[in-house]
Amino acid sequence: MDFNFTEEQDMVRDGLSRLVREQYDWETRRKAIASAAGWRPEIWAQLAELGILGMPFSEADGGFGGGAVDAMVIMEEFGKGLVVEPFVPTVVCAGGFLKHAGTAAQKEEHIGGIVSGERVFAFAFAEPRGRYDYADLETTAKKDGSGYVLNGHKAVVIGAPWASHLIVTARTGGERRDRSGVSVFVVAKDTAGITTRDYETVDGRRASEVYFENVSVPAEALIGAEGEGLALIELVTDEAIAALCAEACGAMKVAHAMTVEYSRQRKQFGVPIGKFQVLQHRMVDMYTAYETSVSLTYLATLRLGSDEVERKKAVSAAKVGVGQSARLIGQEAVQIHGGNGVTDEYAIGHYFKRLTIFDSEFGNVDHHLKRHVALA
Repeated sequence: MDFNFTEEQDMVRDGLSRLVREQYDWETRRKAIASAAGWRPEIWAQLAELGILGMPFSEADGGFGGGAVDAMVIMEEFGKGLVVEPFVPTVVCAGGFLKHAGTAAQKEEHIGGIVSGERVFAFAFAEPRGRYDYADLETTAKKDGSGYVLNGHKAVVIGAPWASHLIVTARTGGERRDRSGVSVFVVAKDTAGITTRDYETVDGRRASEVYFENVSVPAEALIGAEGEGLALIELVTDEAIAALCAEACGAMKVAHAMTVEYSRQRKQFGVPIGKFQVLQHRMVDMYTAYETSVSLTYLATLRLGSDEVERKKAVSAAKVGVGQSARLIGQEAVQIHGGNGVTDEYAIGHYFKRLTIFDSEFGNVDHHLKRHVALA
């Protein structure tokens, strides 16, 4: 298989690498996530200006004609710098719903705002008792005239404190956990009846508990067909998983490099600890795990356009393999760094946190292992 990237993709990678290196250094990130805002809107605006937010959209939808591979390139560079800005919720998730099932009016209204950086989305799908079952919904959307009324509670909505709009999953029919009766809506966050409780996550991002109390939305808020949204949700979340795997690969690459460099500088018994064979073996295991993760991520990204079964198998295989590697590399990095690895001042502990949280997003290793076995 040809794993070479196009000239345009290499240019995007080089530009983002320079941006992260020069404007997203470790101390700058620490100050940003500790601030009241928790992110840097000026970086978001700069990403829009560079065309990064429009890269995965087709030219017909107002983008720059890219796709999943372009998103993978972008996310890998974001992972290297632990970038917290909400690219996945806004561009991959919200953009995915709109480009796959949005009406012409919905695309015209929202995609342009995403590309320009003016609209920020969060994906409100998880519920306190839902685990990783997208059909396990207690949030309801009941018909009210020509529109709908939403009631429910969404948990750990990543990026919601910064969002102007939400993509919301809700049950419009059927019983809890039925595959039918699931629908998807786009809702402005300032709509009457929506309240949020915002907080910082372990890995430095921001999230919200989002509550809907008799929230009225028009019929035009529905994305796709009513009650047939589950297959669409699975498609978009598979795209999000592939993007997150690329982010994890970027973070793992940096964590491994930082650990190797530390082992050359840290001395014990008068010699660098990198001279100890047992630590050399562990760092080789880290590198092998990283390379395996890159291959799995490439495969999952390339299979996003395949039939449903092949897509799900490849994505679940990647989530399992990358999740296991992320845990190994994160834990080994902290172990080799010793006490320094768990201090807030050292970057490696934050890479460990991000790689640890990665496992729980859109299904952990156990969940995707079961899904892959069931599909196989």
